[in-house]
This record gives sequence, C-alpha cells and structure tokens, in this order.
Amino acid sequence: MTTIKESINDYLETVSLSRSPNTARTYRNALEAFSVTLEVIGVDQETTPASKASENWIADFSTALKGYAPASERLYLTAATGWYEFLAAERLADINIPRIRSLIRRRARRPGQRLPQFPRKHIETVLHYAINLTKAPAKDERAHLRNLRDRSFLLTLADTGLRVHEACNLRRGDLDWNEGRAQLVGKGDREALVRFSRRAISALREYLIARAKLDGASGRPLSALPLFARHDRGAGKKVLPITTTTGRAIVHQRTGESLGPEHKGVITPHSFRHYFVTTVLRASGGNLKLAQELARHRNITVTQRYAHLSDDELDRGYYDIFDS
Repeated sequence: MTTIKESINDYLETVSLSRSPNTARTYRNALEAFSVTLEVIGVDQETTPASKASENWIADFSTALKGYAPASERLYLTAATGWYEFLAAERLADINIPRIRSLIRRRARRPGQRLPQFPRKHIETVLHYAINLTKAPAKDERAHLRNLRDRSFLLTLADTGLRVHEACNLRRGDLDWNEGRAQLVGKGDREALVRFSRRAISALREYLIARAKLDGASGRPLSALPLFARHDRGAGKKVLPITTTTGRAIVHQRTGESLGPEHKGVITPHSFRHYFVTTVLRASGGNLKLAQELARHRNITVTQRYAHLSDDELDRGYYDIFDS
C-alpha cells in the first residue's frame, strides 16, 4: 500500500528527474505547502492510502494559498495538480482530473499582467562597463579570467536573450563559431537555435584564448568543457561550469561596480532578456514575429507585453504630429 506521503515523495522524484533543478525546487516547496494544508484538515499522510486521495483537497489548498501572490498561487496549484495526475497515471487512485481543474478555475485568482520593467539606460551602462573590463587591473590570473568571463557573459545575455540557466549550461561544443550560433535545449526541453552577435563572439574568443592553458590541462575534449567556467580557489585547476547562482552573482557584482551599490538587485539576469526583446522590437520597427522567434516565446502574447513605447518615444510622436 502506497501512502499519501510516499506518493508525494515518489512524484517529486519524477519531477527532479524530468525537470530543471529550479522547477524541482519550486515543486517541492509547493508540495510542502500542500502537505501543511492536509495536516490542517486532519489528513494523516503517513497512514492514509494514496487511493483515498480526495479531489476536494485542491479546493482546501486553493483557500490556504490566498496569502500568496496570484502568480505563486497558480504555480503551486499547478504543482499539486501534477501530483493528482501522477496518482492517476500510476493507478494509485481514481482521480477526476477535469474536476480538479474545474475546482481550481473557480477559485484561483488570475495574476495581473504587468509590463516588463527594466532600466534600459542602466543596463547599457553596465554593458559599457563590462566591455572595458579587460582594461581593469587584475591582481592575478584568476581575476583576469573572471574579468574576461564576466564581460563575455554579460554581452551574451544582452545580445542573445538567453535565460541565465541556459547561458550557464552552454558547452564549448554547443557553439558554431563560423556561423555564430548555438544549438541548445531550452525551456520546456525544446531544441533551439540561438544567434550570437559579433561583439559577443569576439569577447568569447578572447576569453577562451586566455583560458587555453587551463582547458588544455583538463584532459577532457574541448567541446565538452563549459563555455563559462569558474575561476575561484574552490575550482582549483579543474574546469567547472558556473551555476545559475554564480551567473546572478556576476550580474549583481558588476551592476554594483558600474552603477553603485544602491542599484544591486535592481538589474537581474532576466533584465538582460527584457533588454534583448525590446532592442529587437525597436530596431525592427515593432516586428513582433521576429522578436517572438528570436526570444523563443511560445506564445506571441508574451512578446506583445514588450511592445510598448517609452515616455520619450510617445513625446516625440505627439510633438511630431501636433507641433511640426
């Protein structure tokens, strides 16, 4: 007999095997909150068989999530729905999935649609600072490599629209240097072709040339080595990939250095993705289809959220019409 607790653990194990670490962590948090709800309504998860799972529990969970932000509420309900689907697929319980979705639809709040906000001029200041990192004094070889890496990493984020985990997971062999493209598995396990700008390619080449000795001594094929590597004492002489935490730390550090400590946290890795999409839209005269394809948005409505004019552009348009 599989208990409720065992089925939740088994479900989370399947999530960890099939989804990204970030998604797995979020789903674990969601199911922990779901377990708290079950405790509150008197369900003994260690003794209750999974076959006794009730569809009504999702309604109780939805009520318990009202203190959360609407977006978090829907994400947690999606994770809990996945558990019910797991029970049905594994034949652990007779679950009416359409009823689960109906219960959620009647109770869950819709997250408000907000325009993506980011300080464009600040990002351009950070990029200008990054471009000049090669001129910055470095106390040792590791510091020099970090400067080269951070410059190429920030230019890559800005000029490709890559998500931070996608950039951190790139290997040298993923990049076609002649074509300036990389083939990768992106969000939703979909293969994608990502294009790199000349300045990003140039920065990456300079970084990897400086890293040649370290890479050559690794004993591994160059194509299998990470595109962005760690350069700290903990890594030693090993060529280890940077993590998403390191990727965020790079943005955090270089933002503080270029704009001042008060701007730390204002610009995130995802801000560079916003910058990329709006740059494409501005340069292409608002070509939504082009921006959608380059940003790899599955739904064009996501891209449309970026297609708003800034105040200065609205001013120019107004005065061109009425004061010309």
